[in-house]
Amino acid sequence: MGKELLAEFKPGHDRLVCIDSDGCVFDTMELKHKECFCPAMIKHWGLQPISKYARKAWEFENLYSRDRGQSRFITLYRTIELLKDWDEIREYGFQLPDTEALGIWLRETPAANHQSLERSDDPVLMRTLKWSLEVNERVADMVRGIPPFPYSAEVIRALSGQADIMVVSATARDALMREWEENGLLDCVAMICSQDEGTKKECIQAVKDHYSPDRVLMIGDAPGDRKAAYDNGVLFYPVRPGEEIRSWKEMKENYLSQFLDGTYREKSQTALIESFNSCLPVTPPWKEQGSYSWFS
Repeated sequence: MGKELLAEFKPGHDRLVCIDSDGCVFDTMELKHKECFCPAMIKHWGLQPISKYARKAWEFENLYSRDRGQSRFITLYRTIELLKDWDEIREYGFQLPDTEALGIWLRETPAANHQSLERSDDPVLMRTLKWSLEVNERVADMVRGIPPFPYSAEVIRALSGQADIMVVSATARDALMREWEENGLLDCVAMICSQDEGTKKECIQAVKDHYSPDRVLMIGDAPGDRKAAYDNGVLFYPVRPGEEIRSWKEMKENYLSQFLDGTYREKSQTALIESFNSCLPVTPPWKEQGSYSWFS
């Protein structure tokens, strides 16, 4: 499908609500990362001798830090960079895998996806592809029967009659379709945008001009979701990690009506975003001071 899906989109309402999926609507993040992504990383990247450190680094990067919600390929690179900067691992003398080609690919590829990886014969990128394909197999086998967070389905159904709903996620399309369909929410959605359609910023950018900016809302649980909204000049509602049920309840009781009547604006977001940012640290708990400077 790819970019053609976005080019063919036609609005059905005068409002658009973009919604992330994993960790935002569905409580799948812990299961996917701890049982699917991380074990496959340890296997394919030869991290068995330092598995306890690899798990801590992966979980911090993908669940408990301000980097959560990024593309799996970016967080793979960043996780290994975290391990390279861990003093205890240096003391083991463990040789971490070379990820230079992965970093170059992330900087230069127009789209970080399987299709791009398949065109390369670089051994690092071939290893990345094998890891990612196994992740998809593990997710398909493991992640089932996960209901949406309480109140989220009510909000989505209420919005679907008055706004076009677009799922905007870095997750594989098959997983998104399965999760939304098995919970009876697929009929509420105008379009599903997966990692194959582009970044969240690109997906919103492709359709936002059909609407007034104050009638476009991004709902997400990661700083990348907020940035995608900010870069496109549209509204953002944060689902706070660790406080997802409360966030959706507040949306249902307070902010849903504000968005629909046009009173949810920049001022409404300020306190919510401050609370959201406080949930997610920058520095790993095993580092006493300092932070990390990643490529953008």
